[in-house]
Amino acid sequence: AVLHDISFDARPGQMIALVGLTGAGKTTLVSLIPRLYDATSGRVLIDRVDVGRYRLRSLRERIAIVPQDPVLFAGTIADNLRYGRLDATDAEIEVAARAAHADEFVSRLPKKYDTLVAEAGGGLSGGEKQRLSVARAILKNAPILILDEPTSSLDSISEEIVFAALRKLRAGRTTIVI
Repeated sequence: AVLHDISFDARPGQMIALVGLTGAGKTTLVSLIPRLYDATSGRVLIDRVDVGRYRLRSLRERIAIVPQDPVLFAGTIADNLRYGRLDATDAEIEVAARAAHADEFVSRLPKKYDTLVAEAGGGLSGGEKQRLSVARAILKNAPILILDEPTSSLDSISEEIVFAALRKLRAGRTTIVI
């Protein structure tokens, strides 16, 4: 076991920051919340219910994650954003993209939201990919937000744009930031 004797409460709407050296187990700790890993001892509770009692789909619908390295899938930009909420309309996708400051570069692409990620992926900067990841989390509209070093690989200009989007995103959500 990597982590020992760790305990914290995160109240609705509160932001918790996890700080520590590389390899200390911060990402492992937050991975216990959506049950990417199961705790071998102790408990992880959401609304006083052990996460092991939730069906995985139900649990994960309550959680949006913005990872350190954004994950984009084969398909269009709209498909990638819609992965946050499969029933999202095109208008809702654009609203989320605007809130994440992603619409400004997507609207410059020849096919805009219908651009295939493979076509744009090589041409997207780290900051643009991260803004798409934030837009996906905005679209998901989950009550729990996990931010795993979301700006660690960005330049200072991109970092500020992503931070501005994250400030909007975390409003009213329980947020855990690494």
